[in-house]
Amino acid sequence: MQTTEINGFLIDTFNQHGLVEKSQGICPLCSHDRQPKNQKAKCASYDWERGLGTCHNCNTSFQLHTYQRKGASEKVYVRPTETTYQPPATKVIGWFETRGISQKTLIDLNVGEGSEYMPQTGKTENTIKFNYFMGDQLINVKYRDGRKNFKLYKGAEKVFYNINSIVGYEYCIITEGEMDVLALHEAGIPNSISVPNGATLNSNNLDYLDNCIDYFEDKEKIILAVDSDEAGQALQSELVRRLGAEVCYLASFDDCKDANEYLQKYGKEKLQERITKARPVPLENVTTFKDIEDEVTDFVRNGFKKGYQIGLENFDDIFSTYTGQFITVTGIPSSGKSDFVDQMVVGYNRNYGWKTAFASPENAPTYLHAHKLMRKTWEGMPTAADIHSDKWNKIADHCNANYFHIDMERYTLESVLRKGAELVKRKGIKCLVIDPFNKIRDVDCKTEDINRYTMEYLTKIEVFAKKFDVLVFVVAHPTKMYKDKDGKMEEPTMYNIKGGGEWYDASYHGILVHRNYEEKTVKAKILKVKFQNLGENGAECHFKWEHKSGCFIPHEPISNNEPMPWE
Repeated sequence: MQTTEINGFLIDTFNQHGLVEKSQGICPLCSHDRQPKNQKAKCASYDWERGLGTCHNCNTSFQLHTYQRKGASEKVYVRPTETTYQPPATKVIGWFETRGISQKTLIDLNVGEGSEYMPQTGKTENTIKFNYFMGDQLINVKYRDGRKNFKLYKGAEKVFYNINSIVGYEYCIITEGEMDVLALHEAGIPNSISVPNGATLNSNNLDYLDNCIDYFEDKEKIILAVDSDEAGQALQSELVRRLGAEVCYLASFDDCKDANEYLQKYGKEKLQERITKARPVPLENVTTFKDIEDEVTDFVRNGFKKGYQIGLENFDDIFSTYTGQFITVTGIPSSGKSDFVDQMVVGYNRNYGWKTAFASPENAPTYLHAHKLMRKTWEGMPTAADIHSDKWNKIADHCNANYFHIDMERYTLESVLRKGAELVKRKGIKCLVIDPFNKIRDVDCKTEDINRYTMEYLTKIEVFAKKFDVLVFVVAHPTKMYKDKDGKMEEPTMYNIKGGGEWYDASYHGILVHRNYEEKTVKAKILKVKFQNLGENGAECHFKWEHKSGCFIPHEPISNNEPMPWE
């Protein structure tokens, strides 16, 4: 009967409770607390292949085995040096009881107590210790003092709290705090986990999801039970985007902020109901007023809002964007199109923490493209003396965690979008760059009509952008270029791209990047902006290109009507 693997997880300890290896038997959770005559009653069913047991007396489930960690971290992290587990003392146990949490739940989830230096108070405090395990390894510790100050173990890997508990289950629950995990465990729902660092309104860096993504591959349902405040809802939206709307369900807590508050106010059974009655994420391609009521309310109160900006003032004055859209970037060869797109994604990363994937056949070899991104982040040219310095290591780690290069022997639109979807799930990218579009063909489109081919191509990109809430850049070369009466190359428009008017009609935005070789400047011109609040059609701004950093520096050209400096 004994197996070595379940759902892709290697078993560490088979039959951890020492149960009789049959289909039914006692419950390791409640049998020892029952009346002596009932302690040997077969109140539980065992599913050894799935590794789960279910008790029909206490109405809870439990894992039959322990499992080794799945998935290795890409970075080297500090490991906590905790040596001995110190159970909570009477005073701490009493405090948890006021929150509806029993001593047994504290023991089940290895909640401890001990002294720890807390930077918020500047001294050593007695703290509650929430121990983060993966497999049998202690990965991190969160400390909480009596003033509700928190800290994680410095330099340790961020993972979900209680992640071991979801192995073998077809579904799991994600909460926003350890107290919510304890509350659900108290209510007989052991397969719940928590994000390690709560939620923030402006940015949710889900690096802990990157480190734990393999634990969700077999889940048919993922119930999101986060806080009802604005930051919690922002976290919920990002989790849905990363994990997929098709498997996500939403739990709410009525007039309570979170699961622990709901437990205290309404009790265990009612808390169970909130989880079992979780509703599916709203249907894709179907929107009701309730789905968008928050957006409507915000619009009524505040009107149109500016979109996302890159942090260059002259460009931000004329252009911004939303995610779920795509931008067409064009310009004559060697005009700096790809370089300016790099500048934009570095700006989005600096302002909002967005990660980017590049499908850029013309940016080969990849190490040179990576060097360009490093220079823009560095804001200078690293030298041989800088290699492995603190600054080098910091920026190298940053680029490694935020920029991903899709390298394929044969690029196709389908393969690039499929890899982009994978990178949304595993790394949380918010930008995808296709550069150039003619090197990444849509081989599934059989039409020989170039206009129809172009429209189908751009429609697939639009569908991808909307589904995954990603901003897509499509770099497209013009096919027809003309010289003016002075012999200078005319500025192309979106109609000069192969496929003509389809580019202008289908694109949300269009940007021209054009180099003036005589003045050694680069111009960015807005060829199209779909929504008036996001920019200004025909507006332009100018830059000097700095060789060392590869950065575009805002530059104001001298007007023909103004006197020269020497006049």
